[in-house]
Amino acid sequence: MNLLRFDSEDAWVNGACALWTDRLRHNPRLKLCLPTGLTPTAIYGEMVRRVGAGLASFAEASIFALDEFGGLSAGSPGLTRNTLRRQLIDEIDLPLNAFHWLEVGTEDVDRTCERYDAAMADGLDLVLLGIGPNGHLGMNEPGTPADSRTRRVDLHESTIHGSARYFPELLPHQLPRWGITVGLEAILASKEVWLLATGSAKAPIVQRAFLGEVTPDIPASLLQRHGNCSVFVDAEAGALL
Repeated sequence: MNLLRFDSEDAWVNGACALWTDRLRHNPRLKLCLPTGLTPTAIYGEMVRRVGAGLASFAEASIFALDEFGGLSAGSPGLTRNTLRRQLIDEIDLPLNAFHWLEVGTEDVDRTCERYDAAMADGLDLVLLGIGPNGHLGMNEPGTPADSRTRRVDLHESTIHGSARYFPELLPHQLPRWGITVGLEAILASKEVWLLATGSAKAPIVQRAFLGEVTPDIPASLLQRHGNCSVFVDAEAGALL
C-alpha cells in the first residue's frame, strides 16, 4: 500500500490529477471505475480543466460507474450516473458510448449485473474509491465477501442517512434503501486502486482500514492485500496514520 499525504486540499487535488493525467498519457485506453460523493468532486473538476487545456484526454478511455441507487426516477439529479455526467462525463472528450452505468429500472436486475461484469471481464486498469464511515467501498457494506460480484444490495442505515446530502428533495422515508454495486472481486482484481479521503471525520476509519486487521467487517481493509493500492489523504484524514 502506498500512502500519499498532502498538506492542503489543493495539493491533494493536484497530486491526484497529475498522476491521473500520467496514467492516461501512458495508456490512452484506460479502463476506469469511478465513484460519486463529495470526496472526488474537486478532482473531477480539475480533470475537466485539464482536458479543456489540452493536458489530458479521455477520447480512447472507458468509464464504469461504481454503483447506483435504486427506487428513484431516472431523472433524479443525485443518481450516480447523473452526477458523473454532470461533474465529469459531459465536460470531457469521452465518447458517450464509453460511459457505462448500472440500470436499476430494469425488471431483471440480476441480468443487468451479469452484463456489467461481462463488460468488465478483461479487467479494470484503475478504480477510484471513497471510503464510508463504516469502511464500505461503493455499496459493499460491512460483511461483504472479497469474491462478491456486481449485485443488488440493501443499504445500511448509516448509508441511507448519508445519502440525504445527494437527495435534498426527498423526505427521510423516501431515501433509497437499496442499490446496485460493483463487487469487491472486480475492485480487488483491478490493476490499480486509489482510495481518496479528506477531512478529520474520515481519520478514524482510515486508520482502522489501513493499520488494523484485514476483515470483511471493514471492506476497505481488504485493500491492504492489493498489490498496487494508493491511499490519497489530506493532513486531517491521515492524522492517525
